[in-house]
Amino acid sequence: MFLARVEGSVVATKKDASMSGRKLLILRPQLVDDRDPTRFRPGVNTIVAVDSVGAGQGELVIFCQGSSARLAPNLKEAPVDAVIIGIVDSVDVLGRQIYSARSA
Repeated sequence: MFLARVEGSVVATKKDASMSGRKLLILRPQLVDDRDPTRFRPGVNTIVAVDSVGAGQGELVIFCQGSSARLAPNLKEAPVDAVIIGIVDSVDVLGRQIYSARSA
């Protein structure tokens, strides 16, 4: 599992039938900064993921990739490589809260 920020959405009117009605979001992975573990640093890549929890723009989410993504409900037969499986409430690193959805 990985952390990411929702940066946008993707609309594809023509797609595999098993993807019909699925919300696609653009994610930017968030990494705990090596130099300052009290904050995140954004990853360099972006990922398109299926939203299974109702996430929105700007939220910090948990996502999984690969075969684990297809274990999410109703995705076993879908050609999915990444799926959002949770919306983050808070993150603690080294005993210190570095993210809270309440203050985001």
